[in-house]
Amino acid sequence: MPRKVSFAADSLFGFDSAVILPSGLQQLDRFASELRGLQYDVVSVTGHTDRIGPAAYNLKLSSQRADAVSRYLVTSGGVPSAKIAAKGVNGSNPVTQPGDCPAKLAKPALIACLQPDRRVEIQVTGAR
Repeated sequence: MPRKVSFAADSLFGFDSAVILPSGLQQLDRFASELRGLQYDVVSVTGHTDRIGPAAYNLKLSSQRADAVSRYLVTSGGVPSAKIAAKGVNGSNPVTQPGDCPAKLAKPALIACLQPDRRVEIQVTGAR
């Protein structure tokens, strides 16, 4: 502890969606099973988007994704609702470096290039 796990948003959600895919549910089920039996204080879920689109829209989408993951971990994963916190941070903390994905790329290529920025990070803090 602490433990931080990052899930590619594309493995959890469709592009521009906050509905968890069946394959994403399986990943979250595996994660929740790893938490069982551990003593922890907080599970923090942070949604991230890429830089494509307006910042306000990306903040809303990243928040919706974090909320969806949090709800699922509570309802199906057994995480107590009092121990989970969710927030969205839009594209303000990218994994890609400036210049890695120039805006002049064709949109499909830009979307593919920025894939690492679209993610959900879960941090578990507490004691074993």
